[in-house]
Amino acid sequence: MNDALLRSLTPGVLTVLVRRGADFAAAEDAVQEALIEALRVWPADPPRDARGWLVTVAWRKFLDATRADTARRRREDRVEEEPPPGPTPAVDDTLQLYFLCAHPSLTPSSAVALTLRAVGGLTTRQIAQAYLVPEATMAQRISRAKRTVSGVRFDQHGDVATVLRVLYLVFNEGYSGDVDLAAEAIRLTRQLAASIDHPEVAGLLALMLLHHARRAARTAPDGSLVPLAEQDRGRWDTALIAEGVEILQAALARDRLGEFQAQAAIAALHADAPRAEETDWVQIVEWYDELSRLTDSPVVRLNRAVAVGQADGPRAGLAALAELDASLPRHTAVAAYLHERDGDPTTAARLYAEAAHKAPSLAERDHLTRQAARLNTYLSRRAADDVDGTDE
Repeated sequence: MNDALLRSLTPGVLTVLVRRGADFAAAEDAVQEALIEALRVWPADPPRDARGWLVTVAWRKFLDATRADTARRRREDRVEEEPPPGPTPAVDDTLQLYFLCAHPSLTPSSAVALTLRAVGGLTTRQIAQAYLVPEATMAQRISRAKRTVSGVRFDQHGDVATVLRVLYLVFNEGYSGDVDLAAEAIRLTRQLAASIDHPEVAGLLALMLLHHARRAARTAPDGSLVPLAEQDRGRWDTALIAEGVEILQAALARDRLGEFQAQAAIAALHADAPRAEETDWVQIVEWYDELSRLTDSPVVRLNRAVAVGQADGPRAGLAALAELDASLPRHTAVAAYLHERDGDPTTAARLYAEAAHKAPSLAERDHLTRQAARLNTYLSRRAADDVDGTDE
């Protein structure tokens, strides 16, 4: 069985059923049953028209469920409307499906799960494994999401920004279980880019490619985090970088700047530097200024403080950091880094240890703990040298 083929066909089959009048929840159930049937039948008897086979079986599954549900007698008129056999017209409604799965009435976690199920073609078990939750929990989440969007008009205009936020959430989940969510997000964003001509869609795709290009160098063999400045740039994927830069340049040329394009421009400047010390931090600060104007995000201003510390010196970075709320996530870690660069290892060590207790992930906690230990070891040795010098 070609799992990739089934996953690529799933959204198209689902949209055919919805366009014929099935509500989203019933259509999605019927498509899943058709996929199960395909797994049983295709190995011994593969169809000539895979998409047409899935549409036919899914529609019959939907009709069977409709006939069996006496509470839905108003749908009986559609029972006799089964289209004649033959090739299914290749109408791409994937874009509307994206909008439906990213409906504003859904929570971000529900929107992500529904997108992976309906558009990505992943099973409930795969999504549950990726998010490290029980399959039953994920099934309930998806069921609630399907019920929420079942009454939404399929041709209703959607919000591209919401769709992009959902895809970015998927990408940032990275890798866990047997599903690489970063790669899946890239696949889905490529699909979206083929369906809509929008500079921010291109900006998000470029951003994903540029970040994904650094993936191999992001962790050490023992699984520990490797900071950007210390990464082996020879392990970066130059083909992905080149593709991301090309997509970004085409998007920026349209002069409709958005937050994902600005983020991608920052990532491109990092990718363009052969060595960390050759990074164009002045231009990165300028892009963070643009991004701040677009988003007014405190997280963006936090990252800008790091860039200012590189471009204008750690004192300038600390001054920019002082303007932000100290309770901001990773604020303490940034302060530790800037104090270390400013020649204050004692304060930096204390702040690294404090930041480790606040770290949102085990990998980040371990990294910050190692930073604190490194500086404490340095301070201990320096103190010992001072004592030896006094004895002499």
